[in-house]
Amino acid sequence: MTALKEFERLEAAGLWRADRQAQRRDVIISLGDATLTIASMNDLPLAHWSLAAVERANPGEFPALFHPDGDPGETLELAQDETAMLEAIARVQNAIGRSRARPGRLRAVSILGTFALVLALLVLWLPGAVTRHAVSVVPDIKRKAIGQALLGRIERVSGPACATPETAPILKDLAQRTGVRQLAVLRSGIPGSLHLPGGIVLLNRSFVEDFEDPAVAAGAILAERARAEASDPMFELLDAGGFLSTFKLLTTGELDRAALDAYSEATLASPRPELPDQLLLSEFARAALPSSPYAYALDITGETVLGLIEADPMAGRDQEPLLNDRDWVQLQNICG
Repeated sequence: MTALKEFERLEAAGLWRADRQAQRRDVIISLGDATLTIASMNDLPLAHWSLAAVERANPGEFPALFHPDGDPGETLELAQDETAMLEAIARVQNAIGRSRARPGRLRAVSILGTFALVLALLVLWLPGAVTRHAVSVVPDIKRKAIGQALLGRIERVSGPACATPETAPILKDLAQRTGVRQLAVLRSGIPGSLHLPGGIVLLNRSFVEDFEDPAVAAGAILAERARAEASDPMFELLDAGGFLSTFKLLTTGELDRAALDAYSEATLASPRPELPDQLLLSEFARAALPSSPYAYALDITGETVLGLIEADPMAGRDQEPLLNDRDWVQLQNICG
């Protein structure tokens, strides 16, 4: 049998030389299963070449010149008209070449794969990891400063926060009652409410002007507190500013205006994320405030906020007024 299934036996005539000093002699070459056998014209075996080690010294030229791999002194010449044998040797060598391992290619693939993995980690994992680290190490006093700076950038769009000497202590009391550090009422610029780093909550003036019950404004503040616990606004700020802004904060302790503006634009243009009823209800229960007034402010029919109404933690319980009538009236007129 031969290495090629279509041939039971394949032979050709050629010229063989044992070494560089030897004379060339006429031989018969036969293709075997794994070897190329070289025999004299009397059918006396002269040499056996492994098919896997046969090299052609002059590809594309004739007569074709072959030698064993690593021994160019021993040669075999085949004329151009020995087409069947030449094609058979070429097919066997191609098949062997495809099956051989390619260390260089494998090494290149391995290096490229490692590089791609490192690059993916740098692009996908590193920015988030650095941002989370920055959020964890920023001290409260810095958060407050960043929150104030961010409020200043927002006021460029909304106008200055509403304020009167009489309402300052009222806002402070309402902030303490709802568990935030600072409240600011804006004439415009935000559609509803917003939580900034450092415990600052912004309210649109409609929350104090359009409702008779201060529990509506308190509900909006509690909703922002719940959002801040679910997703730290400091993380959102750094994420909007990008990796370079985060790196600058870690190395210099400062954020540039571009990062603050990027967060302001992204946040003010996006609707506030919805919150699960249970999360909101837990905030109302912790503050001992009713959830129904805020629920009806969101949907006067109550259909879409039924969970906040039916599970109101203060339903049927005696409640002290959140603000007295005088303070609430003054707060409703905070924006003039």
